[in-house]
Formats: sequence, structure tokens, C-alpha cells
Amino acid sequence: MAGRGTIKPQSGFNANADADTLFKAMKGFGTDEKTILQLLTSRSNAQRQQIKAAFKNLHGKDLAGELKSELGGHLETVILALLETPTMYDVKCLKHATLGAGTSEKVLIHILASRTCSEIQAINAAYKQEYGKSLEEDVTGEVTGDFKELLVVLLQANRQQGVQEANVQSDAKALLAAGEKKFGTDEDTFVTILGNRSAEHLRRVFAEYTKLSGFQIEDSIKKEISGHLEELMLAVVKCAKSVPAYLAECLYNAIKGTGTDDKMLIEIMVSRSEIDMLDIRAEFRKMYSTSLYKMIKDDITGDYEKTLLLLCGGDDA
Repeated sequence: MAGRGTIKPQSGFNANADADTLFKAMKGFGTDEKTILQLLTSRSNAQRQQIKAAFKNLHGKDLAGELKSELGGHLETVILALLETPTMYDVKCLKHATLGAGTSEKVLIHILASRTCSEIQAINAAYKQEYGKSLEEDVTGEVTGDFKELLVVLLQANRQQGVQEANVQSDAKALLAAGEKKFGTDEDTFVTILGNRSAEHLRRVFAEYTKLSGFQIEDSIKKEISGHLEELMLAVVKCAKSVPAYLAECLYNAIKGTGTDDKMLIEIMVSRSEIDMLDIRAEFRKMYSTSLYKMIKDDITGDYEKTLLLLCGGDDA
């Protein structure tokens, strides 16, 4: 997957020069948003961290704080997101999702279903360090039932490696017995298998499941399970098949719904810009017969639109 991002490190990079450019863009009357957004979207995350440090050294000020006081709205949100390290950005999004009135289950689902075990381990460690309590504590304090159980299993980040040949058939049979063949559904079996097996093992299990039952696993989940647990299980299944395809679907729904889900849109565009945005774009094109670029262009406006288009990195029309 390496090199499937749209944002690359800038060659001939100079952190001090960039820090000065940003300082000048915010100095005096009016802010030069164009310079800010173009500079920050043409540097890698590691380079942005160096710019932050250089800005502090040269000007004695916190770059994020300065930008926050100069920008507003969704542009501010996306620019500040670009200044976080990838792990810290996930940590803050997850913290936000468990705060205040109404947990944002959608955020918990799309982050925890789409991250690798090592990414989740890094998130857990950084979360604990930042907030003094574990992410698991914060999550379990907000949600209940089998939805909570599956989130906890995902937070353990303890998936088996590779394919357990001996278990492919028995896992498929166990899922069938727990769902389609049972009066009422045995959610525990679904939680255990979906939460603990590797993506490649699950793909084999799903193929076997279809052979045994004549159904796609997604159809059975939709029939047997409902609410947030259904959404989370479907996300895990889709991510086992293809993380870029799952995130393309999340982006489509974020833009297409009644009113744009800017939080989801920004989270995915920022967090995947150096990982697999090219793959997400390709899946998007395949699934929706239009390009992600065009859809952003049609639905978003202003400097916020320009920033998202730069993260998108091009059109696949």
C-alpha cells in the first residue's frame, strides 16, 4: 500500500522558510488563506511537524493556535487536522466522539473498523498518555450491549495473523449456525469471529459462508442484526474485503446525504491522504460512476473546497 497517498514529502524542504511564509500569511491586515492551504497540503505530515517546531522556535508562538485565531469554519477544522500527527488526530477524533451529549457512534465505527492492529495499539497508548485514562474506559462508559463487546474486541487489537486453514470452514459454519440457522441470533459468535480473525482469513470465511448458505455475509447481517451493532459488523466485513472501498462508501454518504457530514469528510480526507487516497479514489469511481473530485467540487465551496481538492489530488473523470 506504500505510496498510494496523494500527499508526498516536498523535496528541498526547508522548515524555517515554510514557518516564515506562514507567519507572513497571517501577519498584518487580512489572512492569506490561499498560501496557508497550498503550503500545508504540499508537505507530508512529518514535514508539518517540523514546520510547527520551527514556527515555535522562530516566532515563540504555537502555529495551531495562530491559525485557529486567523481561520474559521470548516477550513479551520481541516487545516488544524493537518497539523496533528496521524495517531494524535485519530485520538482526538475518538475522544470527541465519546464526549458530551450523544456519543458519535459513526466516528467510533469508521475509525476502529478501518485501522490496522498496530495503528489501534498506537492510538490506545497515545490516548492513555493524553487523557490519563484508557480509550476502552471512555468507550465502554458510553455504549452498551454487543455493540460495546465488539468495540472492546477491536480495541484489543489482537487479530490472528494470516489464514488458519483448519478454521475457515468451521468459522463459516459457526456464523451460519449463529445467524441464518438460528431462531434469534447468537451475536457472541459474530463478535468473536469478526473481531479476532485477520482480514485475509475473514475473506476466505465469507466466501465459504456464501457457498454454504447461498447468501453474502452482509445480507445475513442486515437480516439478523440491527442498529449500531449492524453498522459496526458491516464496517468490519467491508474493511476485511477492502478498506479503500469501505472508506469510498463513507465519503459518498458523507457528501451525498441531506447536508454534508463535514466531520466524516474531513476525517477521511486528512487521515488517508498519505496512505491510500489513490485507492479510495479508484474505488469511488468504480462504485459511483463519478469521481470523488467532481463530487467535492459540486457540493463544497470556497477555500475549504480547495483544500479538500488538494488532498484528493486529482480527478478520475
